[in-house]
Amino acid sequence: MNQENTSSSTGPMLLTFLAGATLGALVVALTTPKTGPELRGDLKDLARRAKRKAGDLADEAGLAWDDMKERTALATSDLKRGMTDAANDLRG
Repeated sequence: MNQENTSSSTGPMLLTFLAGATLGALVVALTTPKTGPELRGDLKDLARRAKRKAGDLADEAGLAWDDMKERTALATSDLKRGMTDAANDLRG
């Protein structure tokens, strides 16, 4: 049970960290003295990296979802089998 609670709180913690890192990078990019083209290039690079990270997170979320569906199906199957066995034991 403890492991499930830890893994379920990792996602929001990771998103919070990435949001803070992105905001920090944006503040640094905007407060560092640069020319217009340099700043625009930095912002484009930052946007590309954010898009890539968001895609990676979406892929990881999809894999986690598929894993959860598989585990749920297995647990349901085990529960059904257990209930059937218990019913058969009661019948004699």
